[in-house]
Amino acid sequence: MRDLRRYLVLKYIQYLVLPSSNTLITFLGLLGSLYATLILKSPSISYKSTSVFISHIAKADILVFVSTAFMMIMEPLDVKIISAAFTTALLQNALTANTHISCLLLSCITCEALLITIFPIESRHIRTVKYARLTSNMIWIIIIAECTIFQLGEFQKPDIVSFGLKSPYILLLDFCYRAASLLRSLSYSIGLLLRVINVYIYYKIFFNMSNKSMQKTK
Repeated sequence: MRDLRRYLVLKYIQYLVLPSSNTLITFLGLLGSLYATLILKSPSISYKSTSVFISHIAKADILVFVSTAFMMIMEPLDVKIISAAFTTALLQNALTANTHISCLLLSCITCEALLITIFPIESRHIRTVKYARLTSNMIWIIIIAECTIFQLGEFQKPDIVSFGLKSPYILLLDFCYRAASLLRSLSYSIGLLLRVINVYIYYKIFFNMSNKSMQKTK
């Protein structure tokens, strides 16, 4: 569990502290996810709700690995399967999905830590493996839907405008293009809000634990 806590600290730094992606931290995050996956498969680790969230954070790093590997393989070979703009957007959306999924899962762990600190008994029926899996699956579905809209929105750009498509499809692509612009602005605002909320919650946890320790010393 000590190694898993270190892994979470690394992920908090990677997604909620640093303003942008860092190559070294990303590489360490991939190694940490591999190590965390091996730890979670150990029979000595009790599988609780936090473990479920950690396992999904590690799975989200598969998107980073696939995207990075694809770029490393395709660039030297100069292989063009589809439009360059479409391919670039697809790889970027994989990284976006990884970031958004990880941020939301880390926020779930933060909220769980707050419940354990303030309402340990009252929240026991919420902090279950079943609800953790349900929450994680919902996060995956929402972010995949978001990135699908981002990807479809790319078809409205001049270099990959649709050829011979019927009117309903053009309207759908136009809707996705407009929705993608709105979602990008919202995701940026939500990302900032999640950073503030996580810092505030851990401040509350620290403040609560400090009060308890002071009461014990009296």
